[in-house]
Amino acid sequence: MTQQHGRGPSHLWRYGPPWWPRADDAEPAAARLPWRSTALLTAVVLVGTNFAAHGETHRVELNAYARVLLLVASLLLLWRHRHPAAVAFGTAAATLVYLAAGFPYGPVFLTVAVSCFSAVTAGHRRAAWAAVGLLWAGHALIALWLFRRLPPKGDESGSLTQQIVAATWVLAVVALSELARVRREQWARERADRAQAAQRRADEERLRIARELHDVLAHSISVINVQAGMGLALLDGDPEKARAALTTIKTASKEALGEVRQVLDTLRASGAAPRAPAPGLDRLPELVEQAAAAGLTVELDGVPPQLPPGAGLAAFRIVQEALTNVVRHSGSRHARVHLAYDDGALRLRIDDDGPATGADAGGSGNGLAGMRERAAALGGTIEAGQRPDGGFRVLAVLPSHLREDR
Repeated sequence: MTQQHGRGPSHLWRYGPPWWPRADDAEPAAARLPWRSTALLTAVVLVGTNFAAHGETHRVELNAYARVLLLVASLLLLWRHRHPAAVAFGTAAATLVYLAAGFPYGPVFLTVAVSCFSAVTAGHRRAAWAAVGLLWAGHALIALWLFRRLPPKGDESGSLTQQIVAATWVLAVVALSELARVRREQWARERADRAQAAQRRADEERLRIARELHDVLAHSISVINVQAGMGLALLDGDPEKARAALTTIKTASKEALGEVRQVLDTLRASGAAPRAPAPGLDRLPELVEQAAAAGLTVELDGVPPQLPPGAGLAAFRIVQEALTNVVRHSGSRHARVHLAYDDGALRLRIDDDGPATGADAGGSGNGLAGMRERAAALGGTIEAGQRPDGGFRVLAVLPSHLREDR
């Protein structure tokens, strides 16, 4: 269990695409420069623009100055993880200068698209949209200025086409970036939900183990405590009864060690089948004998029904904890356990005549809380409190669907 819980959250990133940067790897990703992807993008921009220049004869011919601008815009992408906002503005500025000089279009907007995509996914949405907006506005102003400066040679349809192309690039960048951001936030929420679910399961397992150990040890140690006191009192006057008390202590401690070992084996080997069956209502006679060894006479009324292992264990532990509380906190040496199956529910009632021997009648609180948790886990209820005649009663009601046909 511990290993599964420890590994679970750290491996949840595999539910996303393998190429997607993980949230917990943000610092290492920022420390590394993306040389390979930047080199590929640079080659695409330079080669693509060179091919586009052959079909755009009305634009200024590519020269060394144009290639330097393209190279600057591309190389800025090396720092898009470290400084996403600055890179977005830098690529937009270099691209705007390139377009203002009248050089061919080609894939010149690719660097701006990649830088703005990185800025949006890194959380710098305003900077990314400001950079894209400035590029688009600057491109529109340059086209308008050229159109008014050269009216006889102006090509209105060509200028409109250029604006449509630029607007299409802007919309594509916005849509893809926002889609990636929303998807990444969704994956982050899913990772957090899975981590919380794993933590909740681990907490529930720890609570179950603690409750099981409490029920086992509280009962056994109560029996041992009573028998140890009896043995000390009879050690000199009645050695035979003292020997019987010591024998009871040995038996109770052996049974307690066996049950504790079973719980711990389940903890160490998560998912493995238990070596011994969990106790159920069929072991109530043994519980009555253990209580008798502690000086408590238990009257058992009713036939225990056949229950699934989980329900049987819960019912057994409820009776065990109730009898333990009688031994520890009641002056009565007599208790009654009544089992009934009516109205579609199994009812367990444990009574003693009192009086309480301390302020914490009925238990310290942990035992009662454990009984309520066991019943609630099965959809049942627990009622516990003092009776008008001074005794104490525990009433457990477990739903009928837990019963199995014989």
